Amino acid sequence: MLNSIVRGLLTGTLLLGGLAIASPADAAPKTFKNCTALNKTYKHGVAKKGAKDKVRGSTKPVTTFKVSTALYNANKKMDRDKDGVACEKR
Repeated sequence: MLNSIVRGLLTGTLLLGGLAIASPADAAPKTFKNCTALNKTYKHGVAKKGAKDKVRGSTKPVTTFKVSTALYNANKKMDRDKDGVACEKR
């Protein structure tokens, strides 16, 4: 019984081998026109993995941004202080 199930799965895999299914994660990341548009979707901005908000004085850094390297790279032009976080906002 188990052998027939495994054989059926292997046959199905071979038949569908050339078929690639795209998931939403594989889709190209959205490029936003400006920070106002980006902040409507991602309230506190987007960052690449490992980024930390650069701040001056006694201001606390933003830590609640969306972490997505692909999304950050698509909107990199909006990272004015080049700290790895685009459109950071409290």
